[in-house]
Amino acid sequence: MLGIVGVVDIRAVFEDLGLTGSAVAVPIASGHGVGLAENDLVTPASVMKVQVALAAEDAMVTGKIDGAQQRVLLPHARTPGPVGISLMRDEVRMSTRDLVSQMLTISDNVATDELIGLVGLDAINSMTVGIGLSHTLIASDLITMLDELAVEVGFADYATLAAHDPSVPGPPSTAELRDRLASAAALDPTRGSRTTAAETVRLLQAIWTDGVAHPDACASVRHAMRHQLTRNRIASGFGGEVATAAKSGGLMGIVRNEAGVVAFPDGQAYAVAVFTRRAPDVTTDPAAIDAGIGRIARILVDELRS
Repeated sequence: MLGIVGVVDIRAVFEDLGLTGSAVAVPIASGHGVGLAENDLVTPASVMKVQVALAAEDAMVTGKIDGAQQRVLLPHARTPGPVGISLMRDEVRMSTRDLVSQMLTISDNVATDELIGLVGLDAINSMTVGIGLSHTLIASDLITMLDELAVEVGFADYATLAAHDPSVPGPPSTAELRDRLASAAALDPTRGSRTTAAETVRLLQAIWTDGVAHPDACASVRHAMRHQLTRNRIASGFGGEVATAAKSGGLMGIVRNEAGVVAFPDGQAYAVAVFTRRAPDVTTDPAAIDAGIGRIARILVDELRS
């Protein structure tokens, strides 16, 4: 349990930012964690790419798929996304193992869906169930999730939703669209992809102790997470002497999350997960939310180290 001071401090961060959320930290090696609402269901967004990476790396190590095989990613059949292959105009060829790096370092959506197609959702979800994560599930690949989300809020597909200009008169208004998005299945952890902060850190513990897949697969995931480009969430709560390996996630400006491991020079390491949710009428600056995630992570880890 989180101490009373820690509870007050974390709730104050969430409240100051106009957010709801959950958070937890646990020592990697052993011992009890500290958290707030850590067993509540949450929408993971791209944090779920850790599971995809682990299942893919394990399949490569065990010979189920060929890590060196070149995958051909055509321009007309790509999952939308703000970075990476989604923005490229020509045919891309990339090895399966390099898709994992692309997915974990810059959160590439095309790489993610290619890996999901290769490994299969059943295999990915079976892996997490196998270590007792009964509340963690990836409901679909990303393109399916985005298109279904768009249809649910009143558009033909995600491309049409992305092209919607709220400044042009006519329905839906910006407020209506925000409300519809917030209640869509993709952002409802009882209907879409889901996890909890507690199960997320249990997965990280298993990866860092080689307890969930082949040790070489776990090592590859740890290596890629150490090179994530996003450094302004959990890492922002700690000094430069603390090493951070993490995976961030966000969806439609409503959820903004990160999970990762912070390692101190004294050899102690802690798995941390912070999940935040913004109500449709809240307009908190995303940069402030990122900094808040860092502050919450620091409060949690300081409590453990005290």
